[in-house]
Amino acid sequence: MLLTFVRSIFLYIIVLIVMRLMGKREIGQLQPFEFVISIMIADLASIPMTESGIPISNGIIPILGLLVMHLIISVLNMKSFKARELICGKTTILIYRGKINEKALEKERFTVNELQERLRIKNVFNIGDVEYAILETSGEVTIIQKPNKRNTIPEDFNIMPEYEGIPYDLVIDGKVMYDNLKSLGKDYNWLKKEAKKFGIKPEEALVITLDGNNQMFCQKKEGK
Repeated sequence: MLLTFVRSIFLYIIVLIVMRLMGKREIGQLQPFEFVISIMIADLASIPMTESGIPISNGIIPILGLLVMHLIISVLNMKSFKARELICGKTTILIYRGKINEKALEKERFTVNELQERLRIKNVFNIGDVEYAILETSGEVTIIQKPNKRNTIPEDFNIMPEYEGIPYDLVIDGKVMYDNLKSLGKDYNWLKKEAKKFGIKPEEALVITLDGNNQMFCQKKEGK
């Protein structure tokens, strides 16, 4: 029992390292070859994890082999456009200039109901509002609405918004993010002074953030 427990932890660490080396794509954004490799890694890890009679190397070596294959295919994708088309496929236009492409739907085995479902996921509830719908190689559907149906942006009214930048986490769950403070040219004493305005110490905060307009958000941790 203890051996199985230890083997499970060890294989979990190996699989976690391999998946991290493969990149940061979300599951829904995986290319077909990445999805296949992920499934195979899960199967290869499960066998030596539960069968103590099988050498653990029987799982680790094939997993490392799949990692090598992933890296090779990734390089081919970056270097060769033809290889990219062969391995990942091509994008397919499902709606072109407001008209549903029936041949494309049939080729990709998409029903109109499935297309409508994908549109609703993108907060588009009327198929007549869509100018283009593109099925990406990852399986995601990109929607471009008709000009008169798109959300307005400040540029439409000749308005130039102020620069916002990105908010920096300064404290998370009572832990001070010193690297972020350094990036902002600030130090702990400055943070302590700012947190005092909210009546707390930095270590007492659940979260403290600072945005590009120097607006600070602070929330104190609840007492246990």
